Amino acid sequence: MMRRLRLKADGRIVELRDGQEVPLQPAMPGAAAEPGTLEVRDLRRRACLTQQQFAEKLGVPVETIRNWEQGKRAPRGPARALLAVIAHAPEMVFAALAKA
Repeated sequence: MMRRLRLKADGRIVELRDGQEVPLQPAMPGAAAEPGTLEVRDLRRRACLTQQQFAEKLGVPVETIRNWEQGKRAPRGPARALLAVIAHAPEMVFAALAKA
């Protein structure tokens, strides 16, 4: 089943069902809206990917993933939005990125 998701300007993710926007709840209780150190690591581990594989799927250097996971840097802008969508529908995101 194909899910249609929309990222709202305020950072919320909604699913489009029959023309209506239905807010999605975080994949895990207590998950932050902005993925940080633990959230990025958790997303990667839930996808059963190494840092190298995760970086390749996202199209970023592996150092970027390491910096996010170690708390040296935080994902910003489009990267933060992409990680938020991955938290809700990882298979769809990776499939879309593979086609690009």
